[in-house]
Amino acid sequence: MNYPNLKRYFAALGIVAAGFSANAQAPKKFIDPSNMDLSVKPGDDFYQYASGNWIKNNPVPAKETRWGSFNELRDFNINAVKTLVEDAAADKSAPAGSVKRRVGDFYTAAMDSATIEKLGYTPIKADLEKIKQINDLQGVLDQVAYMRTNGIGGAMFGISVGQDRKNVTKYMVNLSQGGTTLPDRDYYLKDDDRSKKIKEAYNTYITTLFTLTGSTPEAAQQKASAILKIETALAEAQMSRVEMRNPQATYNKFVVADFNKSTPNINWSSFLPKFKINGQDTVLVSSPKFFTTLDGLLKSVSVDDWKTYLEWNVLKSSASSLSSPFVKASFAFTQAQTGQKVQTPRWQRMSQLTDGTIGELLGQLYVAKYFKPEAMARMNELIANLRKAFEIRINGLDWMSAETKQKALAKLNAFTPKVGYPAKWKTYDGLVINKGTYFQNLRNAGVWGYNEMVDQLGKPLDRTRFGMTPPTVNAYYSPTLNEIVFPAGILQFPFFDPNADDAVNYGGIGAVIGHEMSHGFDDSGSQYDAAGNLKNWWTAEDRKKFEEKTKALGEQFDAYTVVDTIHVIGKLTMGENIGDLGGLNAAYTAFKMTKQGQSNEKIDGFTPDQRFFLAWAQVWRGNILPETAAQLIKTDPHSPGPYRTIGAPVNMDAWYKAFDVKPGDKLYKKPEDRIRMW
Repeated sequence: MNYPNLKRYFAALGIVAAGFSANAQAPKKFIDPSNMDLSVKPGDDFYQYASGNWIKNNPVPAKETRWGSFNELRDFNINAVKTLVEDAAADKSAPAGSVKRRVGDFYTAAMDSATIEKLGYTPIKADLEKIKQINDLQGVLDQVAYMRTNGIGGAMFGISVGQDRKNVTKYMVNLSQGGTTLPDRDYYLKDDDRSKKIKEAYNTYITTLFTLTGSTPEAAQQKASAILKIETALAEAQMSRVEMRNPQATYNKFVVADFNKSTPNINWSSFLPKFKINGQDTVLVSSPKFFTTLDGLLKSVSVDDWKTYLEWNVLKSSASSLSSPFVKASFAFTQAQTGQKVQTPRWQRMSQLTDGTIGELLGQLYVAKYFKPEAMARMNELIANLRKAFEIRINGLDWMSAETKQKALAKLNAFTPKVGYPAKWKTYDGLVINKGTYFQNLRNAGVWGYNEMVDQLGKPLDRTRFGMTPPTVNAYYSPTLNEIVFPAGILQFPFFDPNADDAVNYGGIGAVIGHEMSHGFDDSGSQYDAAGNLKNWWTAEDRKKFEEKTKALGEQFDAYTVVDTIHVIGKLTMGENIGDLGGLNAAYTAFKMTKQGQSNEKIDGFTPDQRFFLAWAQVWRGNILPETAAQLIKTDPHSPGPYRTIGAPVNMDAWYKAFDVKPGDKLYKKPEDRIRMW
């Protein structure tokens, strides 16, 4: 995604694999008993009851790391996007500079594997040579800025432009921790068998790429040791993912001149202009401790080792876009982490890359062909109903004072919903795309995206942006914009179908809408006010009661086991768990306002309430490789599908009534132990 500011702060629904949408033939049964395991009591294992046969009959395909409703949807729909990009590539009559021509040229270049193989690693030779010429620390720092501004990627730390979270109408420079390659700092710091195995695979990956670019095996191993030493030191200085969830802890505003004092080896006054950032007297720093440590490393680590580290940043950011030996090495490293059996087909990777790089060009073709205006109209109606339901629920809270309720309602009423696609498309003016230069197209896009980001400084807040591309199967909430966003790609079964009964749509997309609304009131989002500013609007007593509820929810999820002895991390997944609990409750309240919600008429043998909860469950059904599951527990703020299926319903009286869940059933919670939050 091309919005680092949005990417940092929005809370997404939580599908790791993005996907694409097309209007599939509606299934005959929206709740299909043949997918269920009716031999299991719903009160003992609701996940197995709702989806057991589907899970048994849908193992993870070799080219995937997980397989569930989202992946099924993505796999079906990626073919729709394939049709779009192949059609664009084949259309010789599309005018130069047109959306179709630019999409077609990008995809043509990406699929020209003969040229890519012939070039080997030629596209990065000049970059590696430039690094070899560095002879002092200033040269190292200058190279970091050069790489970031020239589409090569970010080394050492993160730098972006985003909203000032305490004054959201202003854009500011954000400096953040970074500099590591492995998915989480724990892989560097822990010595368990899994962490060791991944570090060994990482060492192999580094040595392989250096060997492919001319290093001897001995020299490659020396380089790998130097890189691991630097990255481990950076990992030790990083805040954990749980710590990073606290928006107050990551809000540290510095006058540039003062920040210089904490990093004597980096003069930010002269360094920032090298990142094309001029005239900024203040910066936001997510982790000051990280930058103090980095500053010390600049002196204690030799210039030669820093040069090796920079070479590695060029190699790792480019490997998957070079010839097949580099791509294979990159995939082998992915394989060690996730357990994926075979590489995803090139056409699929390049279709996704087209979406990820020029998504609002591809998105225009997608919307024209696949997105129906009636879907937007129905979504707007559902959003209005969910907002009404959320208002009813806030007014009915027995733990919150009238004073805080008033502020909560003001925030709810200030939500801006966005559906489908942006009101104003990005034009990518100035981005050069040539159908014969794949690697250069990527570099050009990197430069264009960086320039677009820094150009925001000093300009009014742009509220028209989308943080996801239109074909994406996902949704998100942005606390600083106080907006809920639903790209076109998610508006289909199992989330939404215009032909489905209300139970299915409210248990699917209704719960998604409620989920995103609930992010405005989760442990992190609730610290932002109606205008999007990081500003307390709670009474101390109400906040304390809320935190008692979050503690109980954290303990519920901590108890869930994922693989072997690995448990869900309740504090890491807190925001998403609150999103699910609040979202499903709000969706149920809204569903009960409908004609079907107030009836008892069965469809395919299930009552309206049963269909509502079964619709929720079928969204989260899936299989996952154990390696991927273990990795996601460390890195993903969403709980695994089985626990998203049951985590919210076991706290809802309506679920107990719908499935006659009684004391003695394994999932039973006493009424007084059920967590009632939003």
